[in-house]
Amino acid sequence: MDKSWILKDRDSLDYEIGVENFLIFAKENAVDCKNIPCPCGRCGNFKKNSVKIIRGHLYENGFSLGYTEWIWHGEKCVETRSSAGSSYPPDLNRVAATQTKQVCEAAYGTGDYDEEAHEFKRFVADAEQPLFEGSECTKLESMLKLHNWKSRFGISDAAFTDLLSSVGSFLPSGHVLPVNAYEAKKNLSDLGLDYIKIHACPNDCILYRGVYSEGSKCPKCNLSRWKLGKDGRVRTNVPAKVLWYFPIIPRFKRLFKSPSTAEMMSWHANHRIQDGLMRHPADSPSWRNIDHRWPIFGSESRNLRLALSADGINPHTNKLINRYSCWPVVLVTYNLPPWLCMKRKFMMLTLLVSGPHEPGNNIDVYLQPMIDDLKKLWEEGEPNVFDGYSKSYFTLRAILLWTINDFPAYGNLSGCVNKGYMACPICCDDTIAKYLTHSRKMCYQGHRRYLPRHHPYRRQKTSFNGEQEHGQAREPLSGEEVLAQQQEVKFTFGKEVKNSQRVECVWKKKSIFFELEYWKFHHIRHCLDVMHIEKNVCDSLIGTLLNMRHKSKDSEASRRDMMEMGVRGDLAPQVGEKKTYLPPAPYTLSKAEKKKVLSSFLYMKVPFGHSSNIKNCVSMSDMKMYGLKSHDCHILLQQLLPVAIRSVLPKHVRISIIRLCFFFNSLCNKVVDVSKLDKLQSDVIVTLCELEKIFPPSFFDVMIHLTVHLVRELRLCGPVFYRWMYAFERFNKVLKSYVRNRYYPEGCIAESYIKEESVEFCSEFVGQSGTAGLPNEKSKLSGPLSAAKVISVEENERDEAHLHVLQNNSEVYPYILMHKEYLERLYQGKKKVLSG
Repeated sequence: MDKSWILKDRDSLDYEIGVENFLIFAKENAVDCKNIPCPCGRCGNFKKNSVKIIRGHLYENGFSLGYTEWIWHGEKCVETRSSAGSSYPPDLNRVAATQTKQVCEAAYGTGDYDEEAHEFKRFVADAEQPLFEGSECTKLESMLKLHNWKSRFGISDAAFTDLLSSVGSFLPSGHVLPVNAYEAKKNLSDLGLDYIKIHACPNDCILYRGVYSEGSKCPKCNLSRWKLGKDGRVRTNVPAKVLWYFPIIPRFKRLFKSPSTAEMMSWHANHRIQDGLMRHPADSPSWRNIDHRWPIFGSESRNLRLALSADGINPHTNKLINRYSCWPVVLVTYNLPPWLCMKRKFMMLTLLVSGPHEPGNNIDVYLQPMIDDLKKLWEEGEPNVFDGYSKSYFTLRAILLWTINDFPAYGNLSGCVNKGYMACPICCDDTIAKYLTHSRKMCYQGHRRYLPRHHPYRRQKTSFNGEQEHGQAREPLSGEEVLAQQQEVKFTFGKEVKNSQRVECVWKKKSIFFELEYWKFHHIRHCLDVMHIEKNVCDSLIGTLLNMRHKSKDSEASRRDMMEMGVRGDLAPQVGEKKTYLPPAPYTLSKAEKKKVLSSFLYMKVPFGHSSNIKNCVSMSDMKMYGLKSHDCHILLQQLLPVAIRSVLPKHVRISIIRLCFFFNSLCNKVVDVSKLDKLQSDVIVTLCELEKIFPPSFFDVMIHLTVHLVRELRLCGPVFYRWMYAFERFNKVLKSYVRNRYYPEGCIAESYIKEESVEFCSEFVGQSGTAGLPNEKSKLSGPLSAAKVISVEENERDEAHLHVLQNNSEVYPYILMHKEYLERLYQGKKKVLSG
């Protein structure tokens, strides 16, 4: 049968004749004329309709170009057919081959589609059948909805099996719904992306890849590659330690298969508001620095800008018993709009370092496979990536902008020392630190050097550390300077290897990220996490104000440190016969004042979903607060604490704390006005100097000091909410929910993540809305909430209601008395008039 009419205009006579001939052919070979697979470009033979509906679909959506052999409508399938001997036009054959390649590449994320095309076709044929006879829902659609529901709510396999059996009992006989979770997984296994298990040395010395791929022992520590059994024998089928690597290149290619997602990948260039304010990392100098240094890379808006986050999680419930730590490494894409780029759907799990111990400085060993792929994406790019939105091919390249971690992981990834005399990774060896002999901890004051040269605080002694300040803060080191210093460091990976270099140095190792050509040119390479800084600052403030044990920074030891420094002699501890008396400091609260502060937290009302119930964290019997999470500290510090302390502290103490709270509130704005950042920086410096005059030196740990560098990163990288760890912590919670078998937690996480990826892709393949990685779209409320009804009242009833409210309002009562006095003067005290 001639099929050249498929490529012609749908308004032409040839297309109309071809449609009618096709419908006659399909009707003659159909078992049921009311249930014929619809071959239009939208249905793709996945739905069955009547001849009348199919005719309308073919004119509205066009004929599916990839459907050249009408096997679903009675035509015999030819196994081998050359293009020369084919009865189809050459253009149609080329289009069909291209679409087959695109579909298979979209399914498998690889170019070897010829070997797997048969399996994919078999999967489509199996999924095309209806759920039961006469059903409009196909087997694939039903399984996608059920798998999506399972992924979104973290349902176990046992519960899912029970659900399938219950739903299957309600369906007619002959249905094709799987009977258990295992069969349901098999139905979607053909479309899942894969992961790679790479064996690792138990001491984190090497990965068994490349030149070590065939080795059986570690060349550094001579430890066996395989796990030992109870009898002491080597079990060659069980590795001692495994790295789970999820290849990033096929996953990046998958992002562009969906037309809607591919369109969003250029949002930063096509739809971003450009009015001088920073709303997106694309508005930041770090983004513009890349466009300026590498204009070819910046000219292609589809090239990816990435951020990396690594953090340890305990996959077990009981943290006290199971001291287990596995490390997921996650990538996010900044090409997307603000409401998508930090969502779970677009967070890509890249590496999963198995436990039970954290890798520490040896994490570079496990990052090597990802770094190799990033180097390839930068130097060569990935050619022939299909863009589902523009229907074109392009070479995909990617660049890593920065990493986002808590402070311990910051030191592991950057290679810097994050404790001791050089704990600040920005100040490095210029950090002003002092060891407190009585408190036995480090304090980081010295914020006066960030003030203007002739500021009066520089000359004050007794209010600070007993010395005048004449120094100036040094500019942060550039990437080239950091690389030059790290190249002089000698470091050997592995836990059992004794590193010979134990001198006082700013750097512990050379970071693996400097293998990326562009890494040394970034303004910011590793971001400070505002979430953890806020939590530590809030805990220090709350603990010190409420004098909570083990959390207060005010103690006898801290008072003795102040006496040793020669400052605030009026706060010296007074040693008595039975106990030592500490004179009240300006920040010390009495019992009544503590009760007032805690009562404020206890009875505060916030909107639903704004924060957790703060009342549950308040203990009035102990006069303390317990169980504050990171987001609780975020809300307390920025909004609730300034209200609670407004009447219980001296004015200068209250104002200094409130200024610090307002600083974090301004820092976390979603829209940043660059012209106000200079004042924000000067304000936080003055605030820290004011706090130095109030709180003891032990209060100023490294987290308090890091606040002075947050404005710099805000200026260079854009809004804070793209660089804090709230989204990654939520994603880690999802990964923990995947664990079903506690003996193999990483295997549970890897398998469940792959399954969710399969569901996400299939949902886009069939056009299903609602995914596990994005919240449900809620319709805007246009009417009253709940079951309220709007009624109209008469004018007299409305006036009576207003009069009743006014007469029973205490604020209106003085005006009523004034009106009565006016009437008495007007009518000379006639009671009849007043009574009326």
